Amino acid sequence: MLYLVATPIGNLKEITHRAVEVLGSVDYIACEDTRTSRVLLDAYDIRKPLVAYHKFNETKASADIIRDLQNGKNVAVISDAGMPGISDPGAILVRAAIQAGVEYTVVSGPSALINAFVLSGYETPFTFIGFLPEDNKAVAILEKYAHIDSTLIFYCSPHSISSDLSRMYQVLGDREICVVREISKKFEDIHFDTLSTGYTGTLKGEFVVLVKKGTPLEQTIDVDKNMQTLLDMGLTKTDASKVIAKLTGTKKSDLYKRLNNN
Repeated sequence: MLYLVATPIGNLKEITHRAVEVLGSVDYIACEDTRTSRVLLDAYDIRKPLVAYHKFNETKASADIIRDLQNGKNVAVISDAGMPGISDPGAILVRAAIQAGVEYTVVSGPSALINAFVLSGYETPFTFIGFLPEDNKAVAILEKYAHIDSTLIFYCSPHSISSDLSRMYQVLGDREICVVREISKKFEDIHFDTLSTGYTGTLKGEFVVLVKKGTPLEQTIDVDKNMQTLLDMGLTKTDASKVIAKLTGTKKSDLYKRLNNN
């Protein structure tokens, strides 16, 4: 059996009885950093072999783990903190387990994005985006989510948060944000501001940034009126749908159906 085990994101006491039981019962534990994981395991007197499983060896390590599982071993996977597979290694292994027909499960526990969302008080639905790339590709990613009616959730590092917020402001406009730092630790910090102001607090630890819902652009644009204007200009229904889809973030196929139903 493969176990994907959530581990504390701050306070070491925030681990479930089941997680401790599973970690103490498996043949070995795959982890991102053996030194970081050893601190947690020592706190609960868990003495199991550790193997490296991180983003640089994830594909090869996944194949090795699948082979061990097929040979009857029980393996736990943990990240440095939180839930494996959420902006941490794990997803490749899950897909491999599905393909191989290997039994697997999740051992519930902390997740930074869930904690931060609850702390923000913002409304559902929410969309988790994770870490933005550190180049202009970030703008393209943000543009995909600029007009959806959803709270947006990002992970940021201390060295990227300023540039990340600047790009968000550039694409999303000025919205309220909640920046959560050091979740469940002694100096946990919850900071509300706007994208135009950015974050002026302590640049230490990992950050979760929540961007409050904006106004969906379709609500501020008369879609039917503008579609008709484009058709009157000589655009085909397909091309008119493409233009409005780009402006509103609405699916082109939905707009095309809307045209044909009018």
